[in-house]
Amino acid sequence: MLMQVMSWGNKLRLMMKWKHLQDNIMLKGSCTPPVSKDVFAWSYKEMPGLDPKVVVHHLSVKKGARPVKQGQRRFRPELIPLIEGEVNKRIEVGFIREVKYPMWISSIVPVRKKNGQIRVCVDFRDLNNACHKDDFTLPIVELMIDATTGHEALSFMDGSSGYNQIRMAPADEELTAFRTPKGIYCYKVMPFGLKNAVATYQRAMQKIFDDMLHKNVECYVDDLVIKSKKRENHFHA
Repeated sequence: MLMQVMSWGNKLRLMMKWKHLQDNIMLKGSCTPPVSKDVFAWSYKEMPGLDPKVVVHHLSVKKGARPVKQGQRRFRPELIPLIEGEVNKRIEVGFIREVKYPMWISSIVPVRKKNGQIRVCVDFRDLNNACHKDDFTLPIVELMIDATTGHEALSFMDGSSGYNQIRMAPADEELTAFRTPKGIYCYKVMPFGLKNAVATYQRAMQKIFDDMLHKNVECYVDDLVIKSKKRENHFHA
C-alpha cells in the first residue's frame, strides 16, 4: 500500500522505526530485508493510482432519477482562502478538474481539523440516494481478529488517500460535480463519501491480494494486516 508522510520530521521518525525493525529482526538471524524506503510514496505526486484495468468506480444511477443541483452555501470569509487552497491542491495532483454544465451539483462542507487546517468534504447525499446499492460483501471483523492469533509478527498498514487511488469511470466523472467559491469541479478519482466507494475499494483489494488473503494478509477496505507465523520470516511474508 502507499504511504504518505506529511513532514520531514515524520519521515525521519518512520525511517528510524524502519531501521529499528530491521535491526531487531536481523538480530534473530534473519537475512537483510529486501525492501527499501523507495517503495513508499512521500507525496501525492508519487502515487500513480491503481491501474484502471484492475478497478474503476462506476455510479449506478437509478433510471428516471431527477438530477439535483444543490445551492451555493455561505462560508465565513476567513474560510474561503483555506477552501481555495484545498481545491488548488486537488487540481495540482490531478484529483479533480473544472466542469461546465453538469446535471448534478453537490455542495461542499468544510470541516475544521485538530491542527487548524480544514478538510473539504462533499455532500453527496442527493447523488447517493439516486444510486443503487452495491452489496459486495465486507469481511467480518471478529473473524479477521481471530485469523491473526498465533502469529509472532503483525504489520498494520493504512492506505493513504486510498480512495483517491481509484479512477472514476470517465462517463460518471461529471456526476460528482461540486460547487466551490472558485467554481465547479468534478472528481477524476473516487472521492470519499460516495455510496458504494467502500464496496469498490474492498473488491479491488481482494482482486489485488487474491491468493495472499487469509494466508499472509487480512484486509478490511483500506486497513491491512500483514501477518507471519515466525518473526524472522516477516519481511518475506
